[in-house]
Amino acid sequence: MSADRSLPVTERRLRPPGVGLLLAEARGLLEFNASVALAPVLLNAPRGDGHPVLALPGFLASDLSMAPLRRLLKVLGYDTYAWEMGRNFGGVIKLRHALRDRLAQIHDATGRKVSIVGWSLGGIYARDLALNMPNMVRYVVTMGSPFAGDVTATNATRLYEALSGEQVEADDELRRAIAGDLPVPTTSIYSRTDGIVNWRTCLLRSSDTAENIEALFASHIGMGVNASVLWALADRLAQPEGEFTPFDRSGPFAIAYPPPEQAQS
Repeated sequence: MSADRSLPVTERRLRPPGVGLLLAEARGLLEFNASVALAPVLLNAPRGDGHPVLALPGFLASDLSMAPLRRLLKVLGYDTYAWEMGRNFGGVIKLRHALRDRLAQIHDATGRKVSIVGWSLGGIYARDLALNMPNMVRYVVTMGSPFAGDVTATNATRLYEALSGEQVEADDELRRAIAGDLPVPTTSIYSRTDGIVNWRTCLLRSSDTAENIEALFASHIGMGVNASVLWALADRLAQPEGEFTPFDRSGPFAIAYPPPEQAQS
């Protein structure tokens, strides 16, 4: 253990969230209900310019899980798209060709760059797409996605490997590429109270076009329906193409966004 503490956070072995946080994931239903109640507030979020947004679901989820998010973004002026690949049983390599085809299809149909929103595993797909097809990607937002450091520090790793047939750490080059800097602007939204994913695995290296946003008390299961997450998402996507300004933590959900700070173990 003492040897681990001498290493940078991104290289240490981490533990998945504990049983207490895992059980607390049941609050996801409360987060959904709160968002419904706060719909009039969310409808005042920054509006989009009509550009296409592709929403990628998390592990074991389907397009249904992203429906509330897509519905809100559509009302706010975005051209939203589902991934249309059924339930997400995992496989970064296995699904790569189909995901690239889906992105190209949307790009060709709209004639515009596509923003990609990925929840959990969907965010890993989004980052891989941006790395390999940057000319078609406008912006990437990940929500509770374990792409950095010890990506095995989740409560879903074993099930993912069993169902996808892929080992999380089998391709070290791919893992490091996905964890690295992207050629497009990106935001990672995470929660320290995530019961599925160790929040430290969601932290990207901040830069002039990349940032982390902590959503206080958000659950992993409720990330895509949490009101503060949805507000931050809409705000980030509303930025003009080719421009990037840091997230303004004021507004109706200001209390939910702690000041940015250097993550420590």
